[in-house]
Amino acid sequence: MLLKQVIDIYDKVDKANISGYEVMETFTKRGWDLVNVTKINGEKGSTDFIKIVIPGRNGKIKGGQAPTLGIIGRLGGIGARPEVIGYVSDGDGAVAALSAALKLVDMNLNGDILEGDVVITTHICPNAPTEEHYPVPFMGSPVNMDQMNETEVLEDMDAILTIDTTKGNEIINHKGISISPTVKEGYILPVSYDLLGVVKRVTGVNPNVFPLSIQDITPYSNNLPHINSILQPSVATNAPVVGVAITTEVSVAGCATGASHGLDIELAARFSVEVAKDYTSQKCSFYDEENYKKLLQIYGDCKRFQTTGIA
Repeated sequence: MLLKQVIDIYDKVDKANISGYEVMETFTKRGWDLVNVTKINGEKGSTDFIKIVIPGRNGKIKGGQAPTLGIIGRLGGIGARPEVIGYVSDGDGAVAALSAALKLVDMNLNGDILEGDVVITTHICPNAPTEEHYPVPFMGSPVNMDQMNETEVLEDMDAILTIDTTKGNEIINHKGISISPTVKEGYILPVSYDLLGVVKRVTGVNPNVFPLSIQDITPYSNNLPHINSILQPSVATNAPVVGVAITTEVSVAGCATGASHGLDIELAARFSVEVAKDYTSQKCSFYDEENYKKLLQIYGDCKRFQTTGIA
């Protein structure tokens, strides 16, 4: 279980002046120095991007061949001050990703070393802007999506889980976690049966899959409506990407306070840790490679959906 890690991270970030450097101390105090923070300035302020690396037994960092999993905590901000006081629901993606990182660090220090590397990225902003959105307000971000992807989506990631609070819609009517179909290079591929199996063992109930439209996997900058930013990492990589949504039965604003559910955050974090175990040891696949090759042969590539399209 990851309840302790979730509580540790939540307590750390739930304050008005939190910075990425303070979050980094949670790891360095454990003796883990493979963590760094980069402050990025944008048009609407700044945020602290944090990266944590957990080397595997046979990972690329040590010259091995095991695949690398990327875990991205996607959000606008963990707070919307001064408009609202306190931690907001939108921060759950960061807390889940950081909790998964903390658990993987604890495992590594206790001798449970994964086969391949895991790289976790997210950012810490206690005073992000908000924006109007139907059916409830969204959280904005002090930096634009291109800056976010450039910092969080890394070439070393052979597959990516992107965790995001996904409550501000009327199409997901499930409380807990929900995963997306696999997205790769502009294609929405079938849902991974391997990942569905991990959801089953982690949650103990039937898995929930949330729907995607083509425009959900296109860049924000084309100004089309999107479910949220959960699949935005897919526009910046050739790696397969799966969204891990923290969800509710009803629409909840990203800038709502008192709206985070610790057990749901823990589910998302524990799912990510279990996928890290299986994927880096090549027991789990995000997509069927032969079927994907056949798609490309028959229909060609869909990389145009990773761009802003024709003006």
